Amino acid sequence: MLPSAGPIVRATGLCKSFRVAHKQPGLAGTVQHLLHRRYRRVEAVRDLSFVIEPGEMVGFLGPNGAGKTTTLKMLSGLIHPSAGQLEVAGCLPQRRQERFLQQITLVMGNRQQLIWDLPPLDSLRVNAAVYGIDEAEARRRIATLAEMLELGEELHRPVRKLSLGQRMKAELLAALLHNPAVLFLDEPTLGLDVNAQARVRDFLADYNRRTGATVLLTSHYMGDITALCDRVLLIHQGELFHDGPLEALTSRLAPCRQVRLELQQSVPAEAFRPYGELETHHGHHVQLLIPRERLTDQVAALLANFPVVDLEVSDPPVEELIGALFRSAGAER
Repeated sequence: MLPSAGPIVRATGLCKSFRVAHKQPGLAGTVQHLLHRRYRRVEAVRDLSFVIEPGEMVGFLGPNGAGKTTTLKMLSGLIHPSAGQLEVAGCLPQRRQERFLQQITLVMGNRQQLIWDLPPLDSLRVNAAVYGIDEAEARRRIATLAEMLELGEELHRPVRKLSLGQRMKAELLAALLHNPAVLFLDEPTLGLDVNAQARVRDFLADYNRRTGATVLLTSHYMGDITALCDRVLLIHQGELFHDGPLEALTSRLAPCRQVRLELQQSVPAEAFRPYGELETHHGHHVQLLIPRERLTDQVAALLANFPVVDLEVSDPPVEELIGALFRSAGAER
């Protein structure tokens, strides 16, 4: 890892738009498309600014089409921004300099770099040669990473014979062989079962602790984000909606907290309406939404006025909050 005196990732006013052909349906539309093609501009990323410090693990959230993958591709130098400035590990990504490429890696859950019909070990030896890693050092790094990833005989089997979870772990090993300082991870647990997801998360957390690598992670599995990232970036309607702790995002999206009650006996629903918004009422079980600023007083009143056997206070699930935000954005469009 190379030391850094400031942020290791800096994006300022980042924008990316694409020129897309626009075709009307039907035969007439096809003829028009062939003779007089029309285009429109699609803004994938708009005025995005953020910094990431060395060693941070940051979640990158947004609905499908929000520009997360486009941003990662700009950060890794695969595509050029339409406007704005980018700096990663002291380099301009779009120049794709060797010094830059030695410090970053990009892992995409729906893409693979391992050769399908060969064992992962053969692809790893090719990667080591590409990065100029001598044979002894390559063996040492492969052994260390394989132990962390719980990979053994799988490295000697053809990739096509590995399970999805085994392939994903082998992909991570290949991506980390050159000891990158910055990891751009796009859906690294895509399609994995619950156990495989947990093992990949544990590995990433361990790798971050051991190496101090910086991680920018996109995932549709909120378990990945909550387990790994103290900070999240959320894109909403093409712009940065939130940059900060996940708990602060929850408070911002949900001004109320959920209060679940278990009662000794059933109480009419109307009795609970003065205390908050009644979400569910099923016999002895009641669920309310109570504004955060009134929570302490209302909980005390509930305990004093009802035969409460059990009471639980929690935030609404973050998946539901973010999902509601994205649905409202779709409805506005």
